[in-house]
Amino acid sequence: MDDHKIKLQAKACIAAFQFLTRLPIPVSVPFEKPILTRSVIYFPLTGAFIGLVVGLLAWLLSFILPPWPSAVIVLAIWTALSGGLHLDGWMDTADGVLSHRTRERMLEIMKDSRVGAMGVLAAVLLLLLKASLLTELIAGESHGKVLSLVSIFVISASWSRAWMAIAIAGWSPARENEGVGSLFNGVKRKWTVLSVSLAAIISYTTLIINDINYINSLLIVIAAGLVTIICGYFLASWLNKKLGGLTGDTYGAMNEAVELAILLGAVVWFYTT
Repeated sequence: MDDHKIKLQAKACIAAFQFLTRLPIPVSVPFEKPILTRSVIYFPLTGAFIGLVVGLLAWLLSFILPPWPSAVIVLAIWTALSGGLHLDGWMDTADGVLSHRTRERMLEIMKDSRVGAMGVLAAVLLLLLKASLLTELIAGESHGKVLSLVSIFVISASWSRAWMAIAIAGWSPARENEGVGSLFNGVKRKWTVLSVSLAAIISYTTLIINDINYINSLLIVIAAGLVTIICGYFLASWLNKKLGGLTGDTYGAMNEAVELAILLGAVVWFYTT
């Protein structure tokens, strides 16, 4: 790989962090298509960073606070680390697709910066369910469950962002040259393969570090991948049918949904093992 390609990949990695997190990176990277389209490769890495931070925070809080207050604090930090970007997409998507209007009107509603009743309801229900799941996971950690909080959060945040890369490449945009999502038009399938591979490597590594044996680690990674594909594909297909394509808001909404699905799967695993 020549110097130009190495620099392009480095810029793409930085762009992924600048776009998907609020991490203050003192480097100026132009948000141009050659950089942004390649940045999807590194989406799971941004998720791993967020998952590591909130996982360590949840672990520390489990020593000084009951599960529920700990869960609310962790959820607040989790949301803040992404600047509420994905939650905003979740609310806008709910406002649009649950309005049961025409495709064009749905897209107009989603572009409106104001949040409607359906968006508020969707956000409240999402945050309540997420907080309750975090409560159970933190309580499980304090009761000596095998799978660590850090692993769960890293896995959920990595795979949810890998799905965004898949969705960007796998479905046509609803608005060809409008919105944030249009900046990622032209993502190649091979970059999504690299993104998924990175999510799998990150997940497997964090499990091995946390003393999960090789076979169980592999099974957990496969399970996380299957949950991601099933949940993500169902949502992407439904949204594509409703909107005639996907938008930046729907990518954020699917990120939230996949994160939630993997957290739910972890809680089910806790209760059945």
